[in-house]
Amino acid sequence: MSFRPVLAALLAIAAVGLVGLPREARAQVGATISQGVVEPLPIAVPAFSGAGRGADMAAVIIANLERSGLFAPINAAAFPERNLDIGIQPDFAGWKTINAQALVNGAITVEGDGKLRVDFRLWDVFSGEQMLGLQFTSTPENWRRVAHKISDAVYERLTGEKGYFDSRVVFVAESGPRGNRVKRLMIMDQDGANPSSLTDGSYVVMTPRFSANSQEITYMALRPTGSSIYLFNIETARSETLGRFPGMVFAPRFSPDGGRVAFSIERGGNSDIWVMNLASRSQTRLTSDPGIDTSPSYAPDGGRIVFNSDRGGSPQLYVMGADGGGARRISYGSGRYMTPVWSPNGDFIAFTKQQGGQFHIGVMRPDGSDERILTTSYLDEGPTWAPNGRVLMFFRETPGGAPRLWTVDITGRILKPAPYQGSGSDPAWSPLLN
Repeated sequence: MSFRPVLAALLAIAAVGLVGLPREARAQVGATISQGVVEPLPIAVPAFSGAGRGADMAAVIIANLERSGLFAPINAAAFPERNLDIGIQPDFAGWKTINAQALVNGAITVEGDGKLRVDFRLWDVFSGEQMLGLQFTSTPENWRRVAHKISDAVYERLTGEKGYFDSRVVFVAESGPRGNRVKRLMIMDQDGANPSSLTDGSYVVMTPRFSANSQEITYMALRPTGSSIYLFNIETARSETLGRFPGMVFAPRFSPDGGRVAFSIERGGNSDIWVMNLASRSQTRLTSDPGIDTSPSYAPDGGRIVFNSDRGGSPQLYVMGADGGGARRISYGSGRYMTPVWSPNGDFIAFTKQQGGQFHIGVMRPDGSDERILTTSYLDEGPTWAPNGRVLMFFRETPGGAPRLWTVDITGRILKPAPYQGSGSDPAWSPLLN
């Protein structure tokens, strides 16, 4: 079996492009799949040669690939070669003895202007052929982003799926006692590095969401005087409110083109979904049902919206046109369905489900078919998609404990705590950075 898209092969839950290898490599190299279990691909990533950060860069790449659950990085103590030269082919016979099926090596050079030039190669050990060779240039302080970009390139070449490592996560960092928690808006790299606070904790923040260009965030702020929806520009660190609304306003989310924000307004016990054009600040009411309509999320093409409504007697998922027309129910399982979010690929809708005294993270097709439960615990809530649509982040809370961020792949097989060690809730994953 060759390096094929193991995510699709595992449960055949999505049609994805296949990546072929040279003919001579096909019988020898690849992931082993048996009874729905993927055996991670053995891969070696030695420290990059040249200027500093070579070991650090390799460590970031290793951590990214290992955390995906699809790769098994080999311990450096077993490596048959050290200080690989980027211009010389590795000794493939030696790498075969430790069962390395893929090998990544690289070199870092400091240019005359102080910038880093990073060259790397991806090798198929069994065929002895180069599968990929790329070069990146960056300022020294952005070395981690280069490592994430290399991780994405390797992931895509070996799985057939886009990577998701060069991205960020915005979330609500929580601290203090359970009944009086301080909630700050925080942003970090997807691997938990470079966490930074965006608000000071003087008011409660909820449901942050990225725009399509990753440079703006919309979120709800709750103060004693009421609730507001804000836009926060990451580059300028400036925020602005969408305006004053009669009633409670919450659950904002950008349209795919970034030109609109959909949200809910609660008045007199009834909640409806509205949308605002950000250029004109004009507002349009999309639902008018005598129930609670909330948590709107656009399809990637902007033509439809999935939302949560109790108009049928209990919280369920509905899909309607982006203009508010043609609403139809898509969830029919037992339990209460909440916080839907459309995948970047358009093939699935993720949701929170409450049933039997427990909470679950699940996915279903946009027509409601093929429902799958991926996680179950005392409290799992608030899924958000990685930019490749194959991994979800959510928050999990134990009885009496603080919420923590977790990730799960779309098969439900790869379930792990997120690298960030602090307490957090309401995560939102950015698109890939430019």
